[in-house]
Amino acid sequence: MISKSICVYCGSRPGVNPAYTTAAEALGRAIADEGWRLVYGAGDVGLMGTVARAAQDAGGDTFGVIPTHLMDLEVGKTDLTRFIITETMHERKKVMVMNADAIVVLPGGAGSLDEFFEVLTWRQLGLHGKPIVLLSVDNYWAPLTALLDHVVDQGFADRSLLGFVETTTSAPATITALRRALS
Repeated sequence: MISKSICVYCGSRPGVNPAYTTAAEALGRAIADEGWRLVYGAGDVGLMGTVARAAQDAGGDTFGVIPTHLMDLEVGKTDLTRFIITETMHERKKVMVMNADAIVVLPGGAGSLDEFFEVLTWRQLGLHGKPIVLLSVDNYWAPLTALLDHVVDQGFADRSLLGFVETTTSAPATITALRRALS
């Protein structure tokens, strides 16, 4: 029986820094080692594929959600424990969040930012109370956290917004933060 499910948002590309791939592997393994289920975008490319393969290799339960139009582009990983195909991106994001107890954001691009801001906005609006963790490998998310501070400083969000996001720098620190938030 799976005790918790962790939604991981991350790049469909590996990025230029090998540390991103190393962190994705470590996070996938650590999620499985905790007995938690990985919920992610069901791709077999970039950091998405890396985190999923690492979780699978460690014996973990995997739950992937992919929209029809990305099956070829993101190489839908059909050997997951559970593989769901949706019609739209909106449906994909909704299914992922609804099936997770917490969200972790590894390095990624516009899609990862879209997913992050959607769950952050939903949290701000009281639509969920799930922990959100930015895994800032080699300070990848430092500009994003500075932007969030700027948004608050400029009066476009209450300071409470910053409390909805925790930033970590490694897979072990992320697991520690998740254990604390989910206990």
